[in-house]
Parts: sequence; C-alpha cells; structure tokens
Amino acid sequence: MRKKRQTDIFSLSFLDCMCCGFGAVILLFMIINSQVKEQINIDQLIPKNNLSNLKLELLESRKELILAKSTFDDVKQKDTFINDELDRMIVLLAKLKEEIKNNNIDSSVKNESIEKLKLDIKKLSEERNAMLSVTQRLQSGEKVRNYSGEGDRQYLTGLKVGGERILILVDASASMLDRKIINILRRRNMSDDLKLRSSKWRQAISSVDWLTAQFPQTSKFQIYTFNNMTQSIIDGSDGDWIDVGNGDQLEQALKNLRRTIPDEGTNLKDAFSIINELNPRPDNVILLIDSLPTMNQSSTERGMITGQERLNLYYEAETEIPSGIPVNILLYPMEGDYNAAIAYWLLAYRTGGSFMSISKDWP
Repeated sequence: MRKKRQTDIFSLSFLDCMCCGFGAVILLFMIINSQVKEQINIDQLIPKNNLSNLKLELLESRKELILAKSTFDDVKQKDTFINDELDRMIVLLAKLKEEIKNNNIDSSVKNESIEKLKLDIKKLSEERNAMLSVTQRLQSGEKVRNYSGEGDRQYLTGLKVGGERILILVDASASMLDRKIINILRRRNMSDDLKLRSSKWRQAISSVDWLTAQFPQTSKFQIYTFNNMTQSIIDGSDGDWIDVGNGDQLEQALKNLRRTIPDEGTNLKDAFSIINELNPRPDNVILLIDSLPTMNQSSTERGMITGQERLNLYYEAETEIPSGIPVNILLYPMEGDYNAAIAYWLLAYRTGGSFMSISKDWP
C-alpha cells in the first residue's frame, strides 16, 4: 500500500510570489529615493549665500521706495506752501497798488514795498517751477523722456540701458527695409518716402525711442548709424558725448534718425571702430542690427557674398571691440542669415552684455 505524500507549505509558487513582492517593494523604494535625491540637487542649485543676498536687495529696495515716497510727500507739501504764499503776496500787491491809486501821492516807501513784493513773487515762482520739475521727475522715475508702446510693453528684462556713457549703434543698411530678402530687393528700388515707412525700419526707430527714454538723467550718450559708412546722428557731434539732461539734443537725434533712409551694405568693422575713437570710451554699447556684415570697407565691387564670408567679416569686425565694455544686442532677424543669432549671442555673452531677438510687435 502506497504512503500518502505530505504537502509542503512552502511550495515553489509561494516563493515566487514572495520574491515578486519583495522586488516590487525594493523597486518602489529606489524610485522614491531617486526623486528625493533629485529634489535635494535642485535645492542645492540656489546657495544660501545667494538667498541672503536676494533678501538684502529686497530690503534695500523697500528702503529706497520708502525714501522716495517720503521725498515725494515733502515736495507736495512744499509746493502747497509756495502756492499759498504766492496767492497771499499777489493779494497784498493788489491792495498796495489800489492804495497808491486812491491817495494820488507818490510814496517811495510804498514803491519799495511793491518792488520787493514783485521780487518775492518772482523768486517764489521760480522755486515753484523747480519743485514742479522735481515732482515730474519723481513721478517718471528720474527719466528725461517717457515712452510707452502698445499695452505699455516695457518687459525687456536683463537689457543693460544704464551707464555713464552710452553708445547706440543703429544698422541703417538696406537689409533693415524688411525681414525677407525678396522684399528687401523690391523696397530698395522704391521711393525714399516708402523706404522710411518700412515697418522694420520704423520698429528700429521706435526701439531707439524706447531706449533713450530709459537713459539715466546724469549720463551721456551718442547715437551712430552705420551702413557702408558710420556717422553720428547729430551733425557736428562726432567723437563728442552729449548730456542726456539736454532734452533738446536728444529729441533732435530722434528726429534725424526718423529722416535717415536705410541704404547700402553693412560695414560692422567701421561701426565697432567708433568705440575706440570716442574719448573717454563708452561703458555701455547697444547694437541694433539684423544680420552679419557684408563688407569691411566703404565700397566693394562684389555683388554676392556667401554665409561663411559674412561670418569671416564679422570675426574681423569683432577684433575692434576693446575688452571690458559690455555689448548689448537687439537683433531684428532676417531671412536666411542663420549664423547671425549665434554669433551675436556669443558676442553678448563674452562681453557681459545681453542678447534680445526682437519680436514683431515690440515696442
């Protein structure tokens, strides 16, 4: 008679299930552990020192805001006091004149009082005008000019507009007539009036308008346009710095820029050489351009140029930039010039400036 086989509790199927279960737990633990490590690495990207610096900058900004508000309130109070004092003196002057008229007697004392009142009124009026000027500058953020695009599009962050001496170089070559090559060739043969109304060129002018509105009041500036040759936008000011506080010359520069007609090729070497010619040198350069250069002299007999040749011309022009001066780039992309964005981004990176590829609706 055969003996019955005893059943083992720990069969092969049971062990398989146990191993699978443990494996799943280990896999889940490894996934959770890797996510924790990734989060720790992300947190380490922001050092504690930088966080402390940001907090200090925030506190300083709040202090400056409170001081500016206090100054603005003081200006308003003083303006109110001056207005009241002016009204009082004007009334007193009118009474004295009426008294002399009724007495029909010339009184040297009264005449002296009238003259003194007139001088006081003049002095108070001048002081009031000065206070109004300060108030307007406080309200506009210490800017000489204001500019606001559609929807108040002042969102260009990272662009360094400040400095003691600011140089703006504006590409005024024929390529600034349009973004597409076929349209550039077509517009190049149009009338000057149609060239001036080109949307791309008008956008570049509006960009300069916006930039000048951000200039610090105490700084100096110079604006040069360049195509095959480079020249200052203000006649007779080549090599000289212009005070931003002189609003008339700033407005004249913009008027002259609006009359400039894009033409000829792009000689970037000649434009960059201006940086060395200015004395003292600029501490901030802003370049408005759409493509790589097509020439390195004032004239050329070549009709066509390859992309590599344009890149070589750019490298040659880049050697004209002295070290230590940031170059900020505003690029208005042109069809087919794919190397331009890379080259100008590297230029901004190496010099410590910023790079912006301008959209069609800015500013």
